[in-house]
Amino acid sequence: MDALTVTPQPLTADQFGVRVLTWFDQYGRKDLPWQQQPTPYRVWVSEIMLQQTQVATVIPYFARFMLRFPDLASLAAASQDEVLALWSGLGYYARGRNLHRAAGIIIDQHSGEFPRELDAVMALPGIGRSTAGAILSLGTGQRHTILDGNVKRVLCRVLGITAWPGAPAVERDLWAAAEQYTPSARCADYNQAMMDLGATLCTRGRPDCVRCPLQAACVALHGGLVGAIPAPKPRKALPIKTTAMLILRNAQGEVLLQKRPPTGIWGGLWALPECGVEEDVSAWAYTRLGLRLSTPQRGVAWRHTFSHFHLDIHPIYALAENPSKLVMEDTATVWYNSASGVDRGLAAPVLRLLDPTQPSPRKQS
Repeated sequence: MDALTVTPQPLTADQFGVRVLTWFDQYGRKDLPWQQQPTPYRVWVSEIMLQQTQVATVIPYFARFMLRFPDLASLAAASQDEVLALWSGLGYYARGRNLHRAAGIIIDQHSGEFPRELDAVMALPGIGRSTAGAILSLGTGQRHTILDGNVKRVLCRVLGITAWPGAPAVERDLWAAAEQYTPSARCADYNQAMMDLGATLCTRGRPDCVRCPLQAACVALHGGLVGAIPAPKPRKALPIKTTAMLILRNAQGEVLLQKRPPTGIWGGLWALPECGVEEDVSAWAYTRLGLRLSTPQRGVAWRHTFSHFHLDIHPIYALAENPSKLVMEDTATVWYNSASGVDRGLAAPVLRLLDPTQPSPRKQS
């Protein structure tokens, strides 16, 4: 948006809060599922799901999760497989593992009651300062400051902070500003309003500055810097890794899955066997799995991108012609039938490769 010809008018903390809350009362989001009968547990689950994930994506996952785990006790009593099964496709699976671990800790160390102190909440796996503040403010009404990505973007533009907000010195300044502006009254509404402003008006691309309640004070708007603020994280070229994923089926049409180690990429999820792209797949399967394969067929390679690297996946389809004693005795290896009703957390590429609506594999030219 072009710079305005008038000088921005700084706001006091009280003026800032009044404008944000007045806007929220008229335009803020108040019908999201986790806003209905909010509790620390429901807000916690939603805040973890919303980390690096859009609201529209989270809503159906949240609904299914609450249906299966309506309270903290039911989540703690579940197996990790049950939890990750409901997380499948949502990505960033460490969030689901941490959620499950934290539920157990709350049962053991807090008598099953979600803690009400900021330090105790931050001590739980997967919860940082901003998430803890959001849980306690939105779930209990306590006054706590938040600083998620949306809030950072709003504050950077209003205050004219041109540096990358993730830099430690910049983040300290933003926390100080967020603390200054957060009101004592209606803190939950204010925090929700700041997140809503960033998500609906002060967006990364094509922000709707005309409708923003803070436009008169926005340094970025008046200086013609909205498109440049906040500065992006310094980019590094992502390395590219390759793997072959084996879709091996038995005579009953079941597919072979292996459980991943508890930490690392897809930790605790069930995934397809993997080998090097240049491996002799038949020899590898016989040596590692005790399986004799029909003629393997290569599908079309495709790329799955993580936050820190690209993974080029080469699918290979084959029929296992013999039962495998090795497979049967290995508790981390199963023949999987999606119609069995057994909950298993599946990595996103596995979901894609096993999706019956996907076209049949084609040989690479």
